Amino acid sequence: MRPTAVRVLTVLLVLTAAATVTVELLNLRYADEQGFGLAVRTGWALLRTVGWLVLIWHVRKGRASARPLGLILAATTIFAVARLVLPREGLPPLPGLVGFGVLTALCVTVVVLLYRHPALLAWHVRHANRLVVTGEGLRWQEGRPSRPELSGWLLTARTAAFTWTPLMIVPALAAGGELGRNGVASLAAVVAWFAAAIAQSWFVAGTTLFLLRGKAWARTFLLGVGVAVLAVHLPLCWLLLGPDGLVRDGAPVVAAVLLAAYGLRRAGREPARDQVLVS
Repeated sequence: MRPTAVRVLTVLLVLTAAATVTVELLNLRYADEQGFGLAVRTGWALLRTVGWLVLIWHVRKGRASARPLGLILAATTIFAVARLVLPREGLPPLPGLVGFGVLTALCVTVVVLLYRHPALLAWHVRHANRLVVTGEGLRWQEGRPSRPELSGWLLTARTAAFTWTPLMIVPALAAGGELGRNGVASLAAVVAWFAAAIAQSWFVAGTTLFLLRGKAWARTFLLGVGVAVLAVHLPLCWLLLGPDGLVRDGAPVVAAVLLAAYGLRRAGREPARDQVLVS
């Protein structure tokens, strides 16, 4: 039977997903800026709601990946909704501000439960079911990976790195929708933005394969990719989206890179602590 903490966390996750949608709808009602950029950011925020539903499935199944997935979803949801609530000028509307406060409290509570509650720490240790060859033939059961154990913080860093691509593509799409206003000269910058997002995704995917195998150089290389992401992303946010875009679309990427760096640092200093297997 699932522990009571799992059922409580499931209810909190449903409330968090509902709060995310509510705050986004409130922002659409009160937003003074309408256009392609707002539509892209709202669509991305709504898509994040699907991520909360996926997290519910992982939590109920006891998957070890629930912790890093919950941490990334919570952090990026707070940033994504904050940039929708904050207007370009003036103060945000009171309903949106209250909704954002409630959503932030829910996200923080979810992360604290995932990483601190003893029952949840003991529950989230399972792996994905797969076809396993046994003495009785093929069976559909929990499959333990053959690779070495991966620390929880290393898994968190890996998950954070995978968020760099969508966090770069969303503002690039928003900038692409404003090419008519910014001029044809901005087209090359938008194309370069997309190319950089795709290129770093391949670097991250390849590096994490070696990261899973315990290669020390992979950690340094992944940090280098993160620095390169910031070196490309932040100036393009400033040039194509202005200071407002630098805050709204630059801050989430900075947070994701810092989280990956922190996870790598913690994994290097405490390799024997909080060990989990990758599902």
